[in-house]
Amino acid sequence: MSRLPLRLRLTLAFGLVMAAVLAATSVVVYGIFRSDLNKTIDNSLRARAAAANVESASGEDFAQRLSRDGSVLASSPNIGGRALVTPAQLARAPAFVEHAGIPDFDGRLRMRVVPAGHEIVVAGQSLGERDDSLRTLALLLAGGMSVALLLACLAGYGVASGALRPVEAMRRRAAAISGARASERLPVPQSADELAQLGETLNDMLDRLQTALTRERTFVADASHELRTPLAVLKTEIELALRHGRSPEELRAALESAGDETERLIQLAEDLLVIARADQGQLPLRPGELSVDELLASVAERFGVRAEHAGSLRVRGDRTRLEQALGNLVDNAKRHGRGEVRLSAAPGGDFVELHVTDDGDGLSPDFVPRAFERFTRAGGARSRDGGAGLGLAIVAAIAASHGGSAHADGADVWIQLPALNDTSTLRSSPPLTVFSSTVPTPRR
Repeated sequence: MSRLPLRLRLTLAFGLVMAAVLAATSVVVYGIFRSDLNKTIDNSLRARAAAANVESASGEDFAQRLSRDGSVLASSPNIGGRALVTPAQLARAPAFVEHAGIPDFDGRLRMRVVPAGHEIVVAGQSLGERDDSLRTLALLLAGGMSVALLLACLAGYGVASGALRPVEAMRRRAAAISGARASERLPVPQSADELAQLGETLNDMLDRLQTALTRERTFVADASHELRTPLAVLKTEIELALRHGRSPEELRAALESAGDETERLIQLAEDLLVIARADQGQLPLRPGELSVDELLASVAERFGVRAEHAGSLRVRGDRTRLEQALGNLVDNAKRHGRGEVRLSAAPGGDFVELHVTDDGDGLSPDFVPRAFERFTRAGGARSRDGGAGLGLAIVAAIAASHGGSAHADGADVWIQLPALNDTSTLRSSPPLTVFSSTVPTPRR
């Protein structure tokens, strides 16, 4: 049954329910009609037994007067002198009793036995007409209910087909959607029902998938572009080193250049791996409780700067990854900023903000919304010394993996992480620099 089309399964289920309802209705109608016929017959027998008129009975009706011992005293002509009531039935009078029937009557006999002085009066009639009426009713109910069940199943099939028609349209469109036709969407019915909501939800999902697909295609294209340049340079240096007549100094220079390009390829591969794992939610983390002071001091130490203890903010995260993110921010400020690079931390409600600032002009307002996207640079150019444009994207990925986010405002770039300790007492205070150190950079 599970292999049948859904509309047929729905129709079959609807038909089974309707068959049960119609069968129950037929049983009730038949029972009520039979009960009414029996009541009519019994009331007629009571009236005739009270009248005790034996001679007026004719046709399917009959009457008798019996003695107490069951002897027939008088009887209607249509039954002759037959004794139809047994002594046991006489003893139960007044009562209704039935007889299996006699040759001149159709079907069973129903009789009313009542005492009348020293006699017993019996009034009866054949149940043939009642049985014929019940058989006719049963045939009518069976035929009518069958037609009603057929019409109900046809109507149910039509309703199911109409209700599932939008689903079939969505299925056909979904089967046609592919990578080459990713912009197509499922047809959504005009009715504001569950099917329309399903279509809208699926279209929203397709929008997200198309965005992800476009992003991945751009990612692959940009990664290919970034890999092509150092590979081309590396190939050129190797070809030059293999030429005859090269001096030892020229060979050394070629090998050093090849080593630089190899290092750049290794760093680019590591950056791409970090982003790919972050996209899949599989960026390896070893979270632990960290002191913000110690975290910033560790980053400052990498750049040869002393740090001073100035606060007690704490976060939970992977020290290596957070140091990598802050290191990328410091390196970016050293490359493109001016003056001093400052590391600081400040409470921000339920979060801790880790800032890296310098004295330069910073990011332009037009570039800030795209600053943390992959392979983007403020100048829009690709150069050997400008990096691959993945530094801020890695910062955003690491912040997101810790339940935080990355932000930028001019020369101030920061990551926001959930705080472990209560910073509510600091919310209404003036801006507080919990830690400050400087990294000297050459002025441009």
